[in-house]
Amino acid sequence: MFGFRFPENFNYPYLTRSIKEFWTRWHISLSTWFKEYLYIPLGGNRCGNGRIYLNLIIVFLATGIWHGAAWTFLFWGLYHGAFILLERIFLKKYLDRPDWTVFAHLYAMLAVICGWEFFRAETLTQGIHYLHTMFIPAASPYRIGIFLNPPVWGALTAGVLFCGILQRLCPGLKTVLTDESRIYFWEYVLMPVLLVLCVISLVANTYNPFIYFRF
Repeated sequence: MFGFRFPENFNYPYLTRSIKEFWTRWHISLSTWFKEYLYIPLGGNRCGNGRIYLNLIIVFLATGIWHGAAWTFLFWGLYHGAFILLERIFLKKYLDRPDWTVFAHLYAMLAVICGWEFFRAETLTQGIHYLHTMFIPAASPYRIGIFLNPPVWGALTAGVLFCGILQRLCPGLKTVLTDESRIYFWEYVLMPVLLVLCVISLVANTYNPFIYFRF
């Protein structure tokens, strides 16, 4: 909005095929900072395997603590660190195989999504309850239909259409959406409307403190 250009911070993280790849796509500024200012000073990959594993655990432990002073964040960091170790020890050779592409993606998504349960939970017990509800729906009174209201359906529809389908059907659309050398008239009309709608949504929303304020 103000003309600043920042390095890309998220690069389609949910297209990942491993947790290691996920962290090269997710919160790139954070992972790069920990790599350059903690992992490499600790010795990085220039040590024996035992020390490399310890360095990785320290980095992901620090990543969890960085997000908040709670056992859930600590567990979340160690959780991701454990998967990084497993991939480094033996999983990587399977995940990199072309015939394992679908399995690798499902594995990565399942690991990431299960991790988010603890990231957002207030306690470890609550996180376990969330997982229990995910895999045993009958254990919860909630049903997915409760949450699929019109705004959610609208967001899902737009997400599916613009994740590549419309760009493939209309090649010129991608050029229009990504061309920063010119501003179209419809952008002058649409952007203020979207801004007003966003402000209305924020004002009407319930109290939702910024997650890092919980530290």
